[in-house]
This record gives sequence, C-alpha cells and structure tokens, in this order.
Amino acid sequence: MSAVLNRRGFLHATSAAAGGLMVGFHVPGLAQGGDTPELNAWVQVLPDETTVIRIARSEMGQGTLTGLAQLVAEELECDWSKVRTEYPTPGQNLARNRPWGSMSTGGSRGVRDSHEYVRKGGALARALLIQAAANRWDVAVVECTTAAGWVHHVGKRLSYGQLAAEAAKLASPADIQLKPVADWKIAGRPMKRLDTAAKLDGSQVYGMDLKLPGMLNAAIKDCPVFGGRLRSFDAAAIAGRPGVKKVVQVGDTAVAVVADTWWRAKTALEALPIVWDEGPNAKLSSADVAAMLKAGLDANDAATGSSQGDVAAALAGAAQKVEAVYSAPHQNHATMEVMNATAKWTAERCEVWTPTQNGEGALAAAAEAAGLPPSACEVYKLHLGGGFGRRGAVHDWVRQAVLIARELPGTPVKLIWSREEDMTHGRYHPVTQCKLTAGLDAAGKLTALHMRISGQSIIAGLFPQNIKDGRDPVVFQGLNAGGAEGALGYAVPSLLIDHAMRNPPVPPGFWRGVNLNQNAIYLECFIDEVAQAAQRDPLELRRELLANSPKHLAVLNAVAARAGWGKPRAKGRHLGLAQIMGFGSYVAACAEVSVSKQGELKVHRIVAATDPGHAVNPQQIAAQVEGSFVYGLSAALFGEITLKDGRVEQQNFDSYPVMKMAQMPAVEAIVMPSGGFWGGVGEPTIAVAAPAVLNAIFAATGKRIRDLPLRKHSLA
Repeated sequence: MSAVLNRRGFLHATSAAAGGLMVGFHVPGLAQGGDTPELNAWVQVLPDETTVIRIARSEMGQGTLTGLAQLVAEELECDWSKVRTEYPTPGQNLARNRPWGSMSTGGSRGVRDSHEYVRKGGALARALLIQAAANRWDVAVVECTTAAGWVHHVGKRLSYGQLAAEAAKLASPADIQLKPVADWKIAGRPMKRLDTAAKLDGSQVYGMDLKLPGMLNAAIKDCPVFGGRLRSFDAAAIAGRPGVKKVVQVGDTAVAVVADTWWRAKTALEALPIVWDEGPNAKLSSADVAAMLKAGLDANDAATGSSQGDVAAALAGAAQKVEAVYSAPHQNHATMEVMNATAKWTAERCEVWTPTQNGEGALAAAAEAAGLPPSACEVYKLHLGGGFGRRGAVHDWVRQAVLIARELPGTPVKLIWSREEDMTHGRYHPVTQCKLTAGLDAAGKLTALHMRISGQSIIAGLFPQNIKDGRDPVVFQGLNAGGAEGALGYAVPSLLIDHAMRNPPVPPGFWRGVNLNQNAIYLECFIDEVAQAAQRDPLELRRELLANSPKHLAVLNAVAARAGWGKPRAKGRHLGLAQIMGFGSYVAACAEVSVSKQGELKVHRIVAATDPGHAVNPQQIAAQVEGSFVYGLSAALFGEITLKDGRVEQQNFDSYPVMKMAQMPAVEAIVMPSGGFWGGVGEPTIAVAAPAVLNAIFAATGKRIRDLPLRKHSLA
C-alpha cells in the first residue's frame, strides 16, 4: 500500500467480504485485557472468569453490541453474567489482515452480515477450552461437555479461567460445527442489554465527553452554500480574545478556531470576519429542485428497476386508470450528538477518538488527512449518540479534525460541530417524486402498475463508480420483484418501476431506512387509492395481491388481527395499513388515529409486525420497532430540509422539530421470526410508519396527503 493512503482504494478494500478467523495472536493495548492471551480474535477469558467478547460493529443504541455478544456467548457456552465487551480498533483489524471482518454498521447489517463468523469465533474458543481440559484429564474430547463457563467430565470440572492460558496455546481444530437454532439458550432470548448500566450511571464515554491531557477545543464553520468556498478571513480581529490559540483554514471551504474551551472557540468563530465565495449554487431554492424532479416524471431517460408484461398496452386497455404524484423532501439525520472527533497528530503517528459507524472508514479518512499510511494511524471507536447513517459512509468531521490537529503537532484537539453546523452541513436523505399509474379491469382487479421515481441517487453522490447504465439499485429498495433485500410481494400482471435520476447539488447520504421509506409511502398509499377506486377494502385488496407471498401476508394479517380491522371501534377512531419487505425482513403496521374538527391529528396506537427470520434478542427487536416509529413519524409529521439562496434554512430543532413524548402513540410490536433467513431490524419498520398513518388519516378525513411533511397541510 502506498505511503499516503488512497481513501477510495482503502474503502473499496474494507468493504470486501469478511475474511476467516485468525487465532493464536495477542492484541496488545485492548482495554483491561492485560497480558492474558486470547483464545482467538473474538474471545478472551480472564483469570477472574470474566469473558471479554470483542465486537467489531458499532453500538449506537440499536443493541448490536448485545446481540452479537449473545451469538458468541451461545457458541462459547460461557457465563452470561460475566460477559463484557470491547471494541477492537480498525488499526488492529488492518494489521491482522481483518480477522474481525467489516466494521461497517449500517443497512441493518450488524447481525445479519456477521452472525456466521462471530458464532464460529465462540465455537472455536469453546473447542480449544474443551481440548485443554481433555489434555489435563487425559480423556477424549467427545467425553467432555460445557455449560456456563465450565468444562465437565464425569464428576469433575474446570472453569474457563483455569483453562484459558493452556487453550490459547493449542492449534485450532479444522472443523467447527455451529449449534442448531433450536438448541440456543442465550441467543434467541430477551437478555438484558450489556450497555444499559453504563448509560444510566453516566460512566459511558461518548465523543463529546472525551478528555485528554493538554487537550484543546475547536469550532468550525464551513461555507454555508453547497459548492461554495472560503475566500478569506481576518484572524487578527479575534487574536486578543481570551483562550484563543489559533485560527486555521480547513481545506478549501472551512475555517476553525482553536481555543482552551469549546465555548470560547465557538464565540470567537462567530466574531471572526469571513468572506465566502458562494459559487454556482448561490441562488438555488427548493422550488428549483422540485421543478427539476417534476420534469423527470415524464422524461425518457429512466433506468428500469423491475419490469414484467407490457405496461403501456395494459394501461391503454384498462377499464379504469388511477394516477397520483407523491413527493418526499430532503431530511437531516439530526443526531442528538453532533459530529465530533478528537485528533492528535505528529509527523510519525495520528490518533483519532470518534463515534463512527465504520471504524475502517474513519481510519481511511484520518490517514488521508494526516498524510500518513494507515499503519501509522489509529482510530478509537466510541459509542455513538445517534448514527442513522450519518456517521457511516462519509467522515468529513474526522478529516477536518485531523487537518486542524496538524496545525498543532502533538496536541490533542477536540473538534465539535455546533448544532447549526450539523444541521446545515449534513448528508441529506435524498429528495424524490413519484408518479404512479394503475390500470384496473372491468371487475376492479389491478392489471397494470407503473411507478416512475424521479430524484436523487445516493450512490451517484457517494460511489459514482457503482452506477451502471444510469441505474442506482438502491433507489428501488422494497420494489424489486424477487429481490432478496426487498421483494415487492404484490402480484401485478404488468409492472414497470423505473427511475429518472435527477441530482441537485445537495450532498445525499444514507438516512435510516434509506429509500425504503419513501418507496413504502408511494406504494402503500397508492394501493389504498387503488382500493378506493375499485371500491375494495384495503386489507382485502392487499390479501388478494399477496396471495403468492406468504411471508408478506403473514405480517399483514398479524397487524390487522391485533388492531381489530373490520371490527367496531371508538367514535372518531380510524385505521390505516401498510406492509413492505426491506433489509431482508418482512414488516407491516396498522395505525389508529383520530382527527379533531379543528384538524388536530392524534396517533393513538400502532401495531407493528416484523419477521426477521431469526430473532437474536426478541426484546431488543421490539424496542427497535418502537424506536423506529419515533424516527419514522418525526419524519412524516415534521421532517423537511428546504433551500433558499443555496443554503439550508433549518438551523436547529426550533425549525426542524422531532416528536415529543406526548405525541408518541402506543406501539405494540409483534416479533414473529419464521426462521431460515437473517433479516435486518433497525430500519425496516420505519418505512411502514408514515403510510399506515397517512392511510388512517384518509379514512378519518377523506384527504390524501401526498406531499410530506404533514405539518404543511391542514386536516380540518
């Protein structure tokens, strides 16, 4: 690898499939591990019987840390009460030829993409411990059993702590068998999360909390116009302010102030005279973007996502046509913890402490900014105060922190973005519009469906080399007939789903649920419109269309039954349905709402069903479903980023609100794993939140809301 890292090349390498386990190596410097030898990359058993399980994926509130630890502990058969976890670093992963595989945590893949090799890590460690005990007793391995951190043999036993040092010296067995799911005792059960206590007692350290000896603090301001640059600034104007150490230009577009405290850095930055070159987008507005997308709804340059039959002919011969146009806005991740990183740079080494969804991506960004090879850099991952995709594919704040630290060699510098900087320099949920046209026969059956999506491509904005023939496959999440990640489910004789790519100069990013969110709104609200036109019950129409998709149908039926679809209910209460497949899981929701005469919406209750195949921790899955509705409903009710003069208008939570506790409905989560596959959990149910509520609003008011967020519309 070259002395100065090529970030794109390193990211490409680190996104490759995870390699096999490497055993017999000791990792120096891992927290509290001391010099106790490891059993393998995943497991270390300390003399006090503590089992240390290393987790490569990031914990950001979704429970990945606990779920992966359960899978390792299940195969290891250790004492769960003595388990603790720690992060290996991306530098160690790189130095050891990536025994921990990918460190990327996104796309609801934390468990489903690593379950097999982390389970093998636990099983391998258990096999070594059994072999060590068998050697001591001079008995056959097959005569030994394990349970709760002990190896047993007819009337005698040895603890894992007693055996670990010997086991670590043994050669790894060639063949490791994993337990059948039916035999699970730790995985598959609602175990308490391992990270809760530290969060409750305040001992959990987030990036914002980190303190290092001699540390300085930095505040930054980037050009407020997308595509603009920094022209000049007058550092002399703030040179005499208390605590100010240095004013630093950061790249071509930003300036930072370094001071003894962050507040002094921030207030000095606000007083700093800055001149911006606003560039070609200085007059860009949301209306301009909407016009660009509208033109794509009938354009000829569309890439096909799914196609069967002759849609044009079927629509031309339809007895009845239904047509509607929907739209979804740009949205910000709005994590509670703003972007931050602490960096320490010398000519020989660069270290970064940061919350990140992808330690290897953060290492790549740090190495590039440091001008050093990745082997001379290290990133120490911290728990995230929210990620939602913002801290995954792009590490702009890490790059900035390192560039600032280079101006003060040997001194740790903590960069914290202000909330305003975080709101106006995000990687935004893509803006799209969708024109849907359906054809019905004389009996009211759906015979044709054309979905034309016009809008932004995340892949084109982040990884343009992955765009083939103008097609971004991620755009079609939940709409790919037969796709493993999100099969359409509905049987429509003639179907065309295509995308006219229109990319405004607003940086896109992966936003929790990604394109599944708006696709579910477009599809599921329009299915209700088709039901209305055909004078059909929305549940019955869906059941008919899903007759050959039993897993889709199962979650739909589960929520309808639990919510009491078709049964009498309290006056003024109305129901709405939605279902979809996304991130490898089948999900459905039924929302119960009321709308007052004054137009005030109240979402009383949401019943949600999830079939993720295998459920590692059903309690945590239910919690994720509940949390996903906070995110999904916040977006549907309030979330919109708008542009004026090339700038984001929303600066803080006063203009970009999220749901308050009093607005949150009761959520009933039905976790119904059918087995045989591994689906995601953190994102799929976000997608059914908005369409279920929108369909219920129509049932209550007769009004179709096709342009989000809801706060722009009167329901009276």
